[in-house]
Amino acid sequence: MNTNNVKKYAPKARKAFIEAMSKQAAKYGITKKKIEQAEQKGDLVLIGDRPFPASVIKPRERLVKRIEQQGFDQVMEHVAYSWFNRLCAIRYMERKGFLDHGRRVLSAADGSAGVPQILEECLDVELPGLDQAKVRELKLDGTKDEELYRELLLAQCHALHQAMPFLFEAVADESELLLPENLTKTDSLIRDLVASVPDEDWEHIEIIGWLYQFYISEKKDQVMGKVVKSEDIPAATQLFTPNWIVQYLVQNSVGRQWLQTYPDSPLKEKMPYYIEPAEQTPEVQAQLSSMIPKELKPETLSCIDPAVGSGHLLIEAYKVFKAIYEERGYRTRDIPQLILENNLFGLDIDDRAGQLAGFALMMLAREDDRRIFSRNIRLNVLSLQESSTVNLPSLWRSLNLTGEWQSGTSQGLFEEEQQDLSAFAADNRYQLLQKTLERFKQAKTFGSLINVPHEDCEDLKELFATLCELEGTGDSMQKAAATQLMPYVHQAVLLAQKYDAVVANPPYMGSKGMNADLKSFSKKEFKDSKSDLFAVFMERGFSFLNENGFNSQINMQAWMFLSSFAVLREKLLKQHTLIAMAHLGPRAFSQISGEVVQTTAWVIQKFRVEMYRPTFNRLIEGNEENKKEWLRSGENRYCEVDQDEFQKIPGSPIAYWLSHRTINSFQKVDPLTEFADPRQGLATSDNNRFVRNWHEVSIANIGFGIGSRDEAKDSSRKWFPFNKGGSYKKWAGNYELIVNWGDDGREIKESILSKYPYLNTPDFVAKNPNFYFKEGLSWSALSSGDFSLRLQPKGFIFADKGQAMFPYNSSNLYGLLGYMNSSVAMHFMKALAPTLDFNLGYISKVPVVIDGNATNCVRELVEIFQDDWNSKETSWDFKSNPLVELKATSIGSAFNEWSDKTYQAVRRAHTLELEVDSIYVDRFGLGDELSDVRSVSQISLECNPYFVYGDDKEIHAVRMRGDSACELISYSIGCILGRYSLDKNGLVYAKERNEGFSDLIAKGAYKTFPADDDGIIPLTDQEWFPDDATNRFREFVKVIWGEERLHENLDFVAESLCLHSIKPKKSESSLDTIRRYLSTQFYKDHLKTYKKRPIYWLFSSGKQKAFECLVYLHRYNEGTLARMRTEYVIPLTAKMAAYAQKLENDKEASGSAAEVKRLEKEIAQLHKQQAELSEFDEKLRHYADQRISLNLDDGVKVNYGKFGDLLAEVKAITGEAPEALS
Repeated sequence: MNTNNVKKYAPKARKAFIEAMSKQAAKYGITKKKIEQAEQKGDLVLIGDRPFPASVIKPRERLVKRIEQQGFDQVMEHVAYSWFNRLCAIRYMERKGFLDHGRRVLSAADGSAGVPQILEECLDVELPGLDQAKVRELKLDGTKDEELYRELLLAQCHALHQAMPFLFEAVADESELLLPENLTKTDSLIRDLVASVPDEDWEHIEIIGWLYQFYISEKKDQVMGKVVKSEDIPAATQLFTPNWIVQYLVQNSVGRQWLQTYPDSPLKEKMPYYIEPAEQTPEVQAQLSSMIPKELKPETLSCIDPAVGSGHLLIEAYKVFKAIYEERGYRTRDIPQLILENNLFGLDIDDRAGQLAGFALMMLAREDDRRIFSRNIRLNVLSLQESSTVNLPSLWRSLNLTGEWQSGTSQGLFEEEQQDLSAFAADNRYQLLQKTLERFKQAKTFGSLINVPHEDCEDLKELFATLCELEGTGDSMQKAAATQLMPYVHQAVLLAQKYDAVVANPPYMGSKGMNADLKSFSKKEFKDSKSDLFAVFMERGFSFLNENGFNSQINMQAWMFLSSFAVLREKLLKQHTLIAMAHLGPRAFSQISGEVVQTTAWVIQKFRVEMYRPTFNRLIEGNEENKKEWLRSGENRYCEVDQDEFQKIPGSPIAYWLSHRTINSFQKVDPLTEFADPRQGLATSDNNRFVRNWHEVSIANIGFGIGSRDEAKDSSRKWFPFNKGGSYKKWAGNYELIVNWGDDGREIKESILSKYPYLNTPDFVAKNPNFYFKEGLSWSALSSGDFSLRLQPKGFIFADKGQAMFPYNSSNLYGLLGYMNSSVAMHFMKALAPTLDFNLGYISKVPVVIDGNATNCVRELVEIFQDDWNSKETSWDFKSNPLVELKATSIGSAFNEWSDKTYQAVRRAHTLELEVDSIYVDRFGLGDELSDVRSVSQISLECNPYFVYGDDKEIHAVRMRGDSACELISYSIGCILGRYSLDKNGLVYAKERNEGFSDLIAKGAYKTFPADDDGIIPLTDQEWFPDDATNRFREFVKVIWGEERLHENLDFVAESLCLHSIKPKKSESSLDTIRRYLSTQFYKDHLKTYKKRPIYWLFSSGKQKAFECLVYLHRYNEGTLARMRTEYVIPLTAKMAAYAQKLENDKEASGSAAEVKRLEKEIAQLHKQQAELSEFDEKLRHYADQRISLNLDDGVKVNYGKFGDLLAEVKAITGEAPEALS
């Protein structure tokens, strides 16, 4: 069904209903802050100074008592959803014609949001308890429609109480007090319900589930990601199951139970999602034959949903049971009652769920039996109730079970024996009640996870029958006591029974979200599945079952693979039988976008059948519609492997897609740990303090190429290369970070021991320090793509998430690198860690073969990837911009030559990777399984356009040319500011405070193209200074490629910038285009390149861009701001004033109206810039006087925040607005 209308309406309705209930409560003197006293005077009761009929006293007292026990907000929430559910129920029933009088109660006769039909035709309506005389009187009055409609609505609710007491409470229930007024008005809750959800949307019972999901969706958003209170567990965990998944679960459990005994049953044709069992061996067939009953009676089959929600799974189960009864020739009108009383059971902690699930089942039954409402059916669908406030001794006295209650007497009720608690305890029924009530003290937290021993089942049933009889025929005290105790005994019966099928979409909640009580309970009762509630329910499901029963659920796929569920997995494989699974992966729930919820639907039989072959449907690709279609058609179905084979794989993952050959490799081939020592590394305990991008600090303080901890300590350096993982990158690269390991990590160790004082040594966090600085192979433990292994040269410290392996034999370094980057290794890893969590626990178990024939390919790949990484200025081994390095005659020809070299490198790397793959595919004989050719887009070179830009070839040349131009400009800025030089390859100056820079100048380090004197370069949108960035770039191009081709080269750069970075402008010169890029886009690109840790800082006067300049971080010193002011800002103020006067003169002299208008516009803009510049100058003077110094070791994020709003993009870099930092 289309859920758009419900999705819009239900969250809004929740707020409206709660607000309306609270407003009505206030009318009776009940608010969150205060409860006013009520005083009875004759037939009236005064609340404050407001009179009410005395009939409100008792319901008001009950309401006050509930609020005192549960809290105002919770009671308002409860009453609001009860009325919401009732009105939705009536709306559904009137649409289906299920109301005996035949009138619509909420909508007009045509289903629209007009005057309710029942109000128009009230004189012809008969309802139990409805005062016809009063109805006539109110109708004839003509002005009392509101009072009349209230009478009719409440009478309808009372009439439905007999059939559905769980939803429609008894007459004078306290919730009636809170039914809002003005129900007939156009803005009433009822009119909004009818108008917001069209009549046709009420055709299918599914709407009840969607209303439930969306009604609490906002509450769900509020509590997600937090430790969840007991009352919020339903909202945090509710998820409506799509109908096709529901059918799969029910048809393959309830339906399968029937088809096992009656394989030729016509039921099979009515179950589109039933999966035929795979072909089994004769030995397996013999086991199955011995356990399948020879005959079944429909009444004896039972199905429970222990987390019933809105009842969607039981609705489908009803349909399957109905088909079974029909097949056996039962009378149609008898079937609904038989199903509801014998076959279907449901439990939930949410009262809303109990109401809606029960209602949904009654509606299905009503379609088949017009008299179902009058049959006094007691549903076995319950919301679990807590017993913490029950006074058992008092209720026991009232029950008088030891007296002659059968004859309606209460003799001996207050006799001494009855009052003696020790005498109570001697009665087995009292003991049973006592145990039962004790179990349910936290029923709203633990729900159906509570265990009631099966051996108590018959006694509980007998006790329940006794209470039911007392409720009907006992005296007034017995009736009241029985009514209060029955819910607890009833829910105990359901928890103690055994069932033929468990069907569920259980709550998903990791242990971090569990409150303390739930976490403690899970650890104690479900130690193998405690990591998540879905797994706890998975384990609990088996204890509900008869020996041959089926546990059928949908839950998160994590249990299939993660190490935290390994014990649970092994228990399932050893004790139970996997029958079928639809591995759905992401996007099975169209209401949830993204990849977060990755699910699997499965059916597991409690009985263990040796060597059984389950049937798996691999549906992890595509959207919900694709998955549904593939499931029915049998696409991607696997049924060759029996479940015992999974135990051959380390950790026993449910890797059903693997061949026998692959599975056997785990046993026959040595694991990685036979070749290398995989290790976790340093967790600093505070990355913000101890980790930097290498370009943030002084290069003089970084120790590169260090071979050992001792050498590092002796170097007196503070920072060392740090391998923290990074993005997908094979062979070499991701060398970006440094870590403070000065004095052998003294500060980090002190921080660890301070943060974790219970540790005796920091090595528990700063792991494996003896492996620091050693050559090895590194990878990212968490990845969004395939596994990628890289050479880690000597000199690195590696992290806890940038893990590393160290070959026992150094000659295996390149061989191991090649194998682990092959598709064969990835094939094994997807079995061990399909969730892309490449922790060493998984990696260490990968079967490994090293083939020397691949080594030369790997060495060449490492060389290609190192050259590629070093071609970017973000590498500490960067030499020069590729276009400059080629020494071509023009920028255009340099780009073409570089482009050709790039494609050659990509093609060569692709060929080499395919060759390595081929070697290992052949070694393992996996050609049939790994036939997919490695795509060129997987070649993780920075120069690979397929990898960087995607598969659209048409944009490759455009993007490559545009980005090359941007990188050339960035390199030129580095040369202008002295970071690089045309006279020397690599990094020339990256110390701090400009120290030693004059010595470099004296030595001729910048002879060919002089660096700027002060490390300040203006970046303005028009030419105010001869040495601004645009003019210096022009000079840079002229020095490298000559005067004669200067315009050609500037044209090439300008055209390239307009391909992607900025939009072209008509009649704009090339130099103006370059100026516009520098003024508007360069800094954005710089922030992206340097990952929001810029080395060139943009000082800006503001939005008008009156003045902007770049300052090189490593050349900044205490005098920089003062120099900026005296050399640039103050002169610019005078230049702007002179230019403003010139424009005024031009305006006076102009004889053209159009020219005057243009000049006026320019003058107005200039005046704005002058005002901005004046304000900037004042702030700049203030900061210049402070002579701010920077400690580069603090990092860009800290240092950038020291200048208030003098700098651009402060929030993007520091995470704080400028005003918050000042």
